[in-house]
Amino acid sequence: MDIRKVKKLIELLESSDIAEIEIKEGEEAVRISRASKVVQQPIQYQSAPMVSAPAPIAAAAPVAAPAADADSSRKVRGNVVKSPMVGTFYRAPSPSSPPFVEVGQHVKVGDVIGIIEAMKMMNQIEADHSGVVEAILATDGEPVEFDQALVTIV
Repeated sequence: MDIRKVKKLIELLESSDIAEIEIKEGEEAVRISRASKVVQQPIQYQSAPMVSAPAPIAAAAPVAAPAADADSSRKVRGNVVKSPMVGTFYRAPSPSSPPFVEVGQHVKVGDVIGIIEAMKMMNQIEADHSGVVEAILATDGEPVEFDQALVTIV
Protein backbone atom coordinates (compact mmCIF):
# COMPACT_ATOMS: atom_id res chain seq x y z
CA MET A 1 0.00 0.00 0.00
CA ASP A 2 1.27 3.44 -0.90
CA ILE A 3 2.47 5.60 2.03
CA ARG A 4 0.53 8.56 0.60
CA LYS A 5 -2.70 6.60 0.97
CA VAL A 6 -1.82 5.80 4.59
CA LYS A 7 -1.14 9.49 5.30
CA LYS A 8 -4.49 10.45 3.76
CA LEU A 9 -6.22 7.85 5.94
CA ILE A 10 -4.56 9.32 9.03
CA GLU A 11 -5.70 12.81 8.03
CA LEU A 12 -9.23 11.51 7.49
CA LEU A 13 -9.21 9.90 10.93
CA GLU A 14 -7.94 13.07 12.61
CA SER A 15 -10.52 15.31 10.95
CA SER A 16 -13.48 13.12 11.93
CA ASP A 17 -14.99 11.53 15.03
CA ILE A 18 -14.00 8.06 13.85
CA ALA A 19 -11.95 6.15 16.44
CA GLU A 20 -10.62 3.41 14.14
CA ILE A 21 -10.42 2.60 10.44
CA GLU A 22 -9.30 -0.54 8.61
CA ILE A 23 -8.67 -0.77 4.87
CA LYS A 24 -7.91 -3.94 2.88
CA GLU A 25 -6.53 -3.97 -0.66
CA GLY A 26 -5.96 -7.47 -1.90
CA GLU A 27 -3.60 -9.17 0.56
CA GLU A 28 -2.52 -5.91 2.23
CA ALA A 29 -4.40 -4.42 5.17
CA VAL A 30 -3.95 -1.31 7.31
CA ARG A 31 -5.67 -0.57 10.63
CA ILE A 32 -5.35 2.91 12.15
CA SER A 33 -6.83 3.80 15.52
CA ARG A 34 -6.67 6.70 17.91
CA ALA A 35 -4.43 5.58 20.77
CA SER A 36 -5.38 8.38 23.18
CA LYS A 37 -8.99 7.24 23.61
CA VAL A 38 -8.07 3.56 23.88
CA VAL A 39 -5.36 4.15 26.51
CA GLN A 40 -7.46 6.41 28.74
CA GLN A 41 -10.38 4.02 29.18
CA PRO A 42 -8.48 1.20 30.98
CA ILE A 43 -6.75 3.69 33.25
CA GLN A 44 -10.08 5.18 34.34
CA TYR A 45 -11.56 1.69 34.82
CA GLN A 46 -8.58 0.52 36.86
CA SER A 47 -8.74 3.32 39.44
CA ALA A 48 -12.44 2.92 40.26
CA PRO A 49 -12.39 -0.72 41.50
CA MET A 50 -9.21 -0.24 43.53
CA VAL A 51 -10.68 2.64 45.56
CA SER A 52 -14.14 1.49 46.56
CA ALA A 53 -15.25 -1.76 44.95
CA PRO A 54 -13.13 -4.41 46.75
CA ALA A 55 -14.46 -3.64 50.24
CA PRO A 56 -18.17 -4.21 49.46
CA ILE A 57 -17.39 -7.29 47.38
CA ALA A 58 -15.27 -8.84 50.11
CA ALA A 59 -17.84 -7.96 52.78
CA ALA A 60 -20.56 -9.72 50.79
CA ALA A 61 -18.48 -12.86 50.20
CA PRO A 62 -18.90 -14.49 53.65
CA VAL A 63 -22.68 -13.95 53.48
CA ALA A 64 -22.91 -15.58 50.05
CA ALA A 65 -20.52 -18.44 50.88
CA PRO A 66 -23.01 -20.72 52.72
CA ALA A 67 -25.31 -20.83 49.68
CA ALA A 68 -22.40 -21.77 47.43
CA ASP A 69 -21.23 -24.55 49.81
CA ALA A 70 -24.05 -26.80 48.68
CA ASP A 71 -22.47 -26.96 45.20
CA SER A 72 -18.83 -26.67 46.24
CA SER A 73 -16.75 -29.56 47.52
CA ARG A 74 -14.32 -27.20 49.30
CA LYS A 75 -15.41 -24.93 52.14
CA VAL A 76 -13.63 -21.61 52.40
CA ARG A 77 -13.12 -20.05 55.80
CA GLY A 78 -11.72 -16.65 56.60
CA ASN A 79 -11.70 -13.59 54.36
CA VAL A 80 -11.48 -14.27 50.65
CA VAL A 81 -9.67 -11.84 48.37
CA LYS A 82 -11.43 -12.02 45.01
CA SER A 83 -10.36 -10.95 41.56
CA PRO A 84 -11.75 -7.52 40.61
CA MET A 85 -11.31 -8.29 36.90
CA VAL A 86 -10.70 -10.92 34.25
CA GLY A 87 -7.05 -11.51 33.40
CA THR A 88 -3.95 -13.59 34.13
CA PHE A 89 -2.89 -13.98 37.78
CA TYR A 90 0.77 -13.78 38.75
CA ARG A 91 2.10 -14.47 42.25
CA ALA A 92 5.41 -12.60 41.67
CA PRO A 93 6.44 -9.38 39.91
CA SER A 94 8.69 -11.36 37.53
CA PRO A 95 9.52 -15.02 36.91
CA SER A 96 12.84 -14.73 38.76
CA SER A 97 11.40 -12.85 41.77
CA PRO A 98 9.99 -14.47 44.92
CA PRO A 99 6.18 -14.53 45.28
CA PHE A 100 4.43 -11.59 46.95
CA VAL A 101 2.91 -13.88 49.61
CA GLU A 102 3.24 -17.47 50.79
CA VAL A 103 0.90 -19.64 52.86
CA GLY A 104 1.43 -18.86 56.54
CA GLN A 105 2.72 -15.34 55.92
CA HIS A 106 1.19 -12.44 57.88
CA VAL A 107 -0.25 -9.65 55.68
CA LYS A 108 -1.65 -6.22 56.45
CA VAL A 109 -4.38 -4.29 54.66
CA GLY A 110 -2.87 -2.86 51.47
CA ASP A 111 -0.08 -5.45 51.09
CA VAL A 112 0.24 -6.68 47.49
CA ILE A 113 -0.74 -10.34 47.22
CA GLY A 114 -0.48 -10.71 43.44
CA ILE A 115 -0.82 -9.11 40.03
CA ILE A 116 -3.51 -9.52 37.40
CA GLU A 117 -2.55 -8.72 33.83
CA ALA A 118 -5.53 -7.40 31.90
CA MET A 119 -5.32 -5.72 28.49
CA LYS A 120 -1.49 -5.56 28.71
CA MET A 121 -1.70 -3.66 32.02
CA MET A 122 -0.40 -5.02 35.31
CA ASN A 123 -2.87 -4.43 38.17
CA GLN A 124 -1.70 -4.99 41.74
CA ILE A 125 -4.13 -6.90 43.94
CA GLU A 126 -3.97 -5.84 47.58
CA ALA A 127 -5.08 -7.56 50.77
CA ASP A 128 -8.32 -6.08 52.06
CA HIS A 129 -7.95 -7.70 55.51
CA SER A 130 -5.07 -8.22 57.92
CA GLY A 131 -4.18 -11.74 58.99
CA VAL A 132 -2.34 -14.87 57.94
CA VAL A 133 -2.52 -16.26 54.41
CA GLU A 134 -4.32 -19.58 54.76
CA ALA A 135 -4.50 -20.62 51.10
CA ILE A 136 -3.53 -19.38 47.67
CA LEU A 137 -6.39 -20.52 45.45
CA ALA A 138 -5.27 -19.12 42.06
CA THR A 139 -2.50 -20.75 40.05
CA ASP A 140 0.45 -18.61 38.94
CA GLY A 141 0.26 -17.71 35.26
CA GLU A 142 -3.29 -19.01 34.81
CA PRO A 143 -6.39 -17.04 33.75
CA VAL A 144 -8.80 -15.85 36.44
CA GLU A 145 -12.40 -14.72 36.17
CA PHE A 146 -14.12 -11.72 37.73
CA ASP A 147 -14.98 -12.40 41.39
CA GLN A 148 -12.87 -15.59 41.46
CA ALA A 149 -11.29 -16.38 44.87
CA LEU A 150 -7.54 -15.73 44.79
CA VAL A 151 -6.35 -15.93 48.42
CA THR A 152 -7.91 -16.64 51.82
CA ILE A 153 -6.76 -14.69 54.87
CA VAL A 154 -7.62 -15.73 58.45
